[in-house]
Amino acid sequence: MPELLEARNLSKSYATPKGGPLAILNGVSLSLASGASVSIIGPSGTGKSTLLYILGALEPPTSGEVILDGRNPFTLSDAEVSAFRNREVGFVFQDHCLLPQCTVLENVLIPTMVGKDNGDVRQRARQLLDQVGLSHRLDHRPSELSGGEKQRVSIARAMIRAPKLLLCDEPTGNLDRHTATQVADLLLEMNRASKTILVVVTHSAELAGRFPKVFELVEGQLEAR
Repeated sequence: MPELLEARNLSKSYATPKGGPLAILNGVSLSLASGASVSIIGPSGTGKSTLLYILGALEPPTSGEVILDGRNPFTLSDAEVSAFRNREVGFVFQDHCLLPQCTVLENVLIPTMVGKDNGDVRQRARQLLDQVGLSHRLDHRPSELSGGEKQRVSIARAMIRAPKLLLCDEPTGNLDRHTATQVADLLLEMNRASKTILVVVTHSAELAGRFPKVFELVEGQLEAR
């Protein structure tokens, strides 16, 4: 099966007030086929989130390239890379990042407000919310939801445009163990039911162990576990 996502020799460094640049990533390469699911572990500060943001075209690498479905988003204009990210990549963060003034249904529909979508996106949003077990919460606001319910809304929102790549940054970090297991089950179910690549960054060895491939960031490099 051809690789859908390729990260080639990614490096990332940041300027510091003294002592020159601080290297975070040093020659990271990763190739994943459609439908793959992997976890990435490592202590805080090792660059896990930085790598995720580069893969999702939120932040450019210092060197190296990312190819998703044959395209390098960092060669595009600002408007084009925003459209690419909106269409091809879904994000789930530790903090669900829901808009408090919007209903559950409206929050899921937010990514569809940019660009053109074929078909009934409201119907797809309802189907996704049914899939994550929240069909009875369409008109509720985030303040009326539990932490696990909020995270399930954010997963439905990430999947609304059927992205090729789903990136999750500590998706169970704020949840109790039981709820974390439910969210992990849901993410893996979504991955199995679609051809979306799933990449999860986590501190949790228990969550990481649920994935068929586990990588660890060690001194700026990605190592298979």
